[in-house]
Amino acid sequence: MMPAFYRPLWHLALALGLGLTLGGCGITYVSSRVDADAAGMDVRVVPLTPETVLVANRQAYAPRSLPDVFFATAGGGSPRGAGALPEPPAIPDLAPGTLDLRLPPPVGDEPYRLGVGDVLRMSTAEAQTVDSIAGTASAVTRSQEMTVRDDGAVSLPLAGSVEVVGLTVDEAEAALFSRLIDAGVDPDFSLEVARFNSRRASVGGAVGAAQILPLTINPLNLGEALTAAGGLRVADPEYASIRIYRDGQLYQIPLRDYLERGDLHALPVQAGDAIYVDTEYNLDRALGYYRDQIDVISLRRADRSAALSELQTEIALRRAALDEQRGLFRVREDLGANERDYVYLAGEVNNQSRWPLPFGQQASLADVLYDSGGFDTNTGNPAHIYVLRASTNPAEFGAVTAWHLDARNAAAFTLAPRFEMRPDDIVFIEEQPITRWNRAIQQSIPSLITTIGAATR
Repeated sequence: MMPAFYRPLWHLALALGLGLTLGGCGITYVSSRVDADAAGMDVRVVPLTPETVLVANRQAYAPRSLPDVFFATAGGGSPRGAGALPEPPAIPDLAPGTLDLRLPPPVGDEPYRLGVGDVLRMSTAEAQTVDSIAGTASAVTRSQEMTVRDDGAVSLPLAGSVEVVGLTVDEAEAALFSRLIDAGVDPDFSLEVARFNSRRASVGGAVGAAQILPLTINPLNLGEALTAAGGLRVADPEYASIRIYRDGQLYQIPLRDYLERGDLHALPVQAGDAIYVDTEYNLDRALGYYRDQIDVISLRRADRSAALSELQTEIALRRAALDEQRGLFRVREDLGANERDYVYLAGEVNNQSRWPLPFGQQASLADVLYDSGGFDTNTGNPAHIYVLRASTNPAEFGAVTAWHLDARNAAAFTLAPRFEMRPDDIVFIEEQPITRWNRAIQQSIPSLITTIGAATR
């Protein structure tokens, strides 16, 4: 018989031995691990190196793009007493993506028509002189310049005013001829435009130097206008475009199309055009440029006021529509109604969760880890960081590749920003060996206490 004094110690030793045996058998605590010998699954563990990162990134993946159109917007209508609002302008979509080609409507060839500010030169032959040595006669020519006034007329000495706005040079010459005949003045003269001031276009943005270009009898095309402004100054043509504001409408020519198509160089420039070479999606910069140029191009106050009002209203309508579309998209995103690609975090990460892959760009292992709070090195094992990726090949029956990052040397973390994530990847971090032991002990202690209590009764 065992003495009564030793019985509690015997029971305690028995309970401890039982608990440790259970713990060693894995009954008290089981944790996930990455094992190449997983039952029923083909798991291939591949160490991450600069070379294997390139192999992993070869798997094709195109990030989802933000939709161009979300839902119908509540546009239209007009405020009470404000009159009818103009139709929303045709402005290219500002969301990142492929820039659309939207050309201005074709225009026919028209002769130059005089406008306010043009300066006309009327030349008349007053007398002839004879060279006594050569015996030849020559005419003495007198020139007179006349500016087209705000009322559209020019003043003729001894003949009064003649309206010439909207006439070609030949038509204006005929009108002056008729007026001189009526006034009894010898109509022996010729007429030409000395300075072209009424019809102008502006070029700005990513060019050598912004210019105000006069439109003359010789037509001006888009290529000539850009050359006159010092040529294009665009480092990356991918998102650059040539925007043309004309008659209250915005037109867009992606720079790639302009460089590849010679016919776009020959597009005729019209009076009042504001041409802006833009390298951004945002129209705010172009809008400010157009607003400034309206004052330069337009000579009449009424025209300037109407153009500014129309432009501001149309841009405001378009911006409101875009804001509404983006707001609707955010609501759908919050409700989970938009299709997304996800990466999942498991193991000893600070937040076991799913992480949405971003729109329009690739995400790396570093993005996923550190945007989600990283992991606790007290419990997580930096030597065993894995990205689990199931094969998409049906012939491989869902074989799994475990891309293994051993970060015991902190320099290995430089591979994380280079490793690209794919939909349904699982980022898994194993626990520290001491963490597994501590958790097993923590789960064993309550049952040990119960066993000891029962044994010592």
